[in-house]
Amino acid sequence: MTLILNHTPATDDWTLTLPADGIEADELDVPDGKVIVPLATWQAQAALHMRTDVGIWLPNTTEPEHVHLNWAAFPVIALDFPRFTDGRSYSIAYLLRNRYGFKNQLRAVGDVLVDQLFYMSRVGFNAMKLRDDQKIDAALRALNAFKTPYQGSTDESRPFFIRQEA
Repeated sequence: MTLILNHTPATDDWTLTLPADGIEADELDVPDGKVIVPLATWQAQAALHMRTDVGIWLPNTTEPEHVHLNWAAFPVIALDFPRFTDGRSYSIAYLLRNRYGFKNQLRAVGDVLVDQLFYMSRVGFNAMKLRDDQKIDAALRALNAFKTPYQGSTDESRPFFIRQEA
């Protein structure tokens, strides 16, 4: 899979470690080095709290307002897109950036398609792990598909008509 970081192709130095079926959160073997683990694993394994090279993976059913964490402590948060038709992770990204002030790497993983990238960047994703069949050149073009978005969002809070008046 290809990673785009800050609108540029990048080498992925993070390993996403998800448990196999039947493995409990406290049983997941977490390797050394930069690793992304499920939130449940991070919560179940206190030793991970001391590491600065551990990010968390959130399923798209997560409600950040019900998870009381210092979100800024994580170097990377990966949000899951199990199917491209399920957009709940857009809302989670927006909340993490705008309500909870998360400033570090916010990564889209899973069924990430070129068509979604522009909208992902608008709500705060700065890293996107493309599905294997997606082309990097098309992805980079898609990030710049629109020059003047009308709605306000994470990347530009003011709607177009307000920007025009200024």
